[in-house]
Amino acid sequence: MFTSEKFAKSRYSRETAGKRVAEVILMPSFWKTTVFSLKVGGPLLKVLLLVDGEKRSPMGYIYEAMDRAKKAIAASLNNNEEKYRGIFEIFDKRWNVQLHHPLHAAGYFLNPEFFYSNRDIENDEEVLEGLYTCIARLVRGEDLQDKITNQLDKYKKAGLFGLPMAIRQRASKSPADWWSTYGASTPELKTFAMKILYLTCSSSGCERNWSVFEHIHSKKKK
Repeated sequence: MFTSEKFAKSRYSRETAGKRVAEVILMPSFWKTTVFSLKVGGPLLKVLLLVDGEKRSPMGYIYEAMDRAKKAIAASLNNNEEKYRGIFEIFDKRWNVQLHHPLHAAGYFLNPEFFYSNRDIENDEEVLEGLYTCIARLVRGEDLQDKITNQLDKYKKAGLFGLPMAIRQRASKSPADWWSTYGASTPELKTFAMKILYLTCSSSGCERNWSVFEHIHSKKKK
């Protein structure tokens, strides 16, 4: 556009602002920074679209989605830690302070698509802490809490959850519907899992920041 004959003949090419815009657009550093921004922002945008999506309840997917986003960013920057260390520090600070909740970790653990494809989840301290925190906060009565934690063994060992149909539908059914269909052998755990996985999420925490940015970068600042 800025190297075209049409722009060269337009009044904008002779104005100070037009010249400055053309100068910036034609800088290699501008495009280098733009590519960097896309590499960092693209994976995060997918997480936000997931959070605000209406096709399925995102509670069982957010934790894994954030982890996948960070891996995608690292890979796009050739796994050069120097390039993404500072970015991840910003992500982690915002995630830990504003966005992350034990519910996300519990939803991750209770999502059969992830649980059975990555059995290291059982040894992930952060995930387990989130799960047990949710049980303690959302389930009344120690007896019921104990029933739920005891029934986790059946979830780990499969049982009804290991039926060919249950295995086949781990990814195709929504996590909550999957529990509704195959959780009869663990009724208390089933109820708890569905309570977690049917919860909705929002990107409002990010939207508050965007509102602040709008005031900073627009005429409203005046």
